[in-house]
Amino acid sequence: MVRREQSGNPLEIAFSAEDMARTRFAVSPLWEVVASVRVLKGADPGGLHRRWTERVRPALAAAKLDLAPLFDLIAVPTRGIPGFLVPPPTTPQPSLEVELTTLRATPEAELRRTTTKAALPRVEALCADPDRELGRLAEAVAAYWEVALAPHWARIRALCEGDILYRATRFADGGARRLFADLSPQTAWDSGTLRLEHRFLSGRRDLAGRGLLLCPSVFVWPRIFVTLEDHEPQPALRYPPRGVGTLWEPRPCRSTRVLAAVLGRTRALLLAELAEPASTTDLAHRMGLSPGAVSQHLTALRDAGLVSAHRTGRVVLYARTRVAEALVEGERR
Repeated sequence: MVRREQSGNPLEIAFSAEDMARTRFAVSPLWEVVASVRVLKGADPGGLHRRWTERVRPALAAAKLDLAPLFDLIAVPTRGIPGFLVPPPTTPQPSLEVELTTLRATPEAELRRTTTKAALPRVEALCADPDRELGRLAEAVAAYWEVALAPHWARIRALCEGDILYRATRFADGGARRLFADLSPQTAWDSGTLRLEHRFLSGRRDLAGRGLLLCPSVFVWPRIFVTLEDHEPQPALRYPPRGVGTLWEPRPCRSTRVLAAVLGRTRALLLAELAEPASTTDLAHRMGLSPGAVSQHLTALRDAGLVSAHRTGRVVLYARTRVAEALVEGERR
């Protein structure tokens, strides 16, 4: 079961050298489905996702979908989430279809490990006819995805992938201490141990050489979720990525007058949009251009030493170089 993290007793996760070697990142569409359902059910302190919920609630109502197989498994307030519902991704960027294939193949023994009381009636139905009910659950997830998340996925994925790139850079610069230093106000790193404030779990846990899966998730803010069960192939920590507070805000119009005179308006705007790393597809969507046109401009900017490219799984993220940062900062003065 995935436990929600809250302030309380300390939980210590001990890392060996093998654990650090196996620690990795992934973005999970299925996890975002589950976490976003919590938000729709009211788990949105401060209304961070208000703009999203105001669009999605009427859209779901109009679609008249049967989402009970999914919604019945997710309670708010959330003490835990059934682990079988959010299996750890085996690749950095699995598609929803791949994750649903794993969900449909959940063994009955895994279903019966669920101890979340609110989910037990639905779990009993799953255990009574796993093939049929897991199929219904997967269909509900896919239908919900198309209405609630697919239209916004490019923006969500870009934010999560940008955070992964940021943390990979910090790890390269200063090891685990820098990687975990600003992960969350509820976590701290000290001498090979990651400490978390947790209401339900405490004491010292050993990763047993499995490493830790780190999953940025826009819908978990301001919490983090942790999975540490011994039967899991890899423990997981879901945390909010940097910049999540601005995810749904309208993008401000950036002044690029001076840079445009030198680089051209489109390339100047591209540099302005790269305040955070982004993919060609995401940039094309934001700017109303074709991916091919954006790719050509990015190639020119890369050849000029103004952007760098970083592959994360199947996606290439572009980021401003230090030279470009100086140019953009000069534009603001």
